[in-house]
Amino acid sequence: MTLYLDLIFFINFGFDLLLLLSVSILLRRNAKIWKIISGAFIGSMSIFILFIKINSVELFIIKFIISVLMIIISFGYKDIRYTLKNLLYLYISSILLGGFLYYLNVEFSYKQEGLIFYHHGLSINYILLVILSPIIIYTYVRQGLKLKNHYTNYYEVELFLTETQKINLTGFLDTGNKLIDPFFKRPVILVNYNYLSYDVDNLKTILVPYRTVNNNGLLKCIIPYKIIIKGIGAKTNFLVGIMHEETGIDGVNCILNQRLLEG
Repeated sequence: MTLYLDLIFFINFGFDLLLLLSVSILLRRNAKIWKIISGAFIGSMSIFILFIKINSVELFIIKFIISVLMIIISFGYKDIRYTLKNLLYLYISSILLGGFLYYLNVEFSYKQEGLIFYHHGLSINYILLVILSPIIIYTYVRQGLKLKNHYTNYYEVELFLTETQKINLTGFLDTGNKLIDPFFKRPVILVNYNYLSYDVDNLKTILVPYRTVNNNGLLKCIIPYKIIIKGIGAKTNFLVGIMHEETGIDGVNCILNQRLLEG
């Protein structure tokens, strides 16, 4: 049976696109569709590995690198945990889909030719692609509409600790963060210590009292130079509270304060 490279490329691209859309749906990622298409295109290029003489270890390494590129292109890079979680779900989705294809092959006696399963000259890969595509795309679009309002609370942030020391963060507007400096009424944003790529001991700091349901104490805060919030603009006269734990929100490393956006 003659197999055409363009057909295999199309099917591979289609399945990679479905896998990335599935990851976006499962993890509720607010990814642009053109980025997911770009990631799927990179993944579909892996078919050319078939024409290179390499051993199984080299094949695994190359495929792993391609998978990482697919994830970063599709969903961006925020931190290691975020990227590894995306990668894990990509592999889980791939295993489930591959297992389903294998089940069809065994159950209905499909003939396998390389990457494609055939039955009386008809590709089950192609049929499955046609059936699953509208379902997954519909789910993706539907979820995207639901998440639209949720993701309006996400902001790209440039935090200037000094005039020259800048760090890029992904901020989340937490309406529950009402922490302010009781003396000068400066709003406090929260940033994990690991993302402050600067010796904070060399910066001006103060202690701000805080109170929660289960605890109260003093929070060490930096007096920064300014912050630029995409879509809002530059802000000054605020504090950066240093956290020693993660925010608990995927991809977010900065908790914004409502007063900062209003002021």
